[in-house]
Amino acid sequence: MNVNKAILVGRLTRDPDMRTTPSGQSVATISMATNNFWTDKSGTRQERTEFHNVVLWGRLAEIAGQYLTKGQECFIEGRLQTREYTAKDGTQKKITEIVGENMQLGSRAQGAARTGGAAAGGTGAYAGASQNQAKAQAEEEIPTINLDDEKDEIKIEDVPF
Repeated sequence: MNVNKAILVGRLTRDPDMRTTPSGQSVATISMATNNFWTDKSGTRQERTEFHNVVLWGRLAEIAGQYLTKGQECFIEGRLQTREYTAKDGTQKKITEIVGENMQLGSRAQGAARTGGAAAGGTGAYAGASQNQAKAQAEEEIPTINLDDEKDEIKIEDVPF
């Protein structure tokens, strides 16, 4: 069995770069930064930032272009892909990027302008989810029972599930 899966949760380093292929297919290229924190042997906290290139196609690219902005959090699930191209100076180059297959929008950067739609509220709605589904998920409250507050016996009719 073979597995090629990449999962990123990070922030965009720039606004999405939108293009359209000659056949009319939408393509968005985004750059994301992820951080890794650890404590070294001397007890000093260390940090390393990695930068990732992500390519999104079709409707996912259109949604990214519409809702994503620099500094915004984003979840990307996809696969690694390496391609070769010829640079302007005529040399052959290789680049490895993540081809996004699933995306979840996160909170916007501090001070970012808000636009309409489910993604603007930072609900984390999946790109394919409707605004009503995102609103229902955000408003859903899970009932709880605190046994310390209960002085009387708990009745089965009072259990919410």
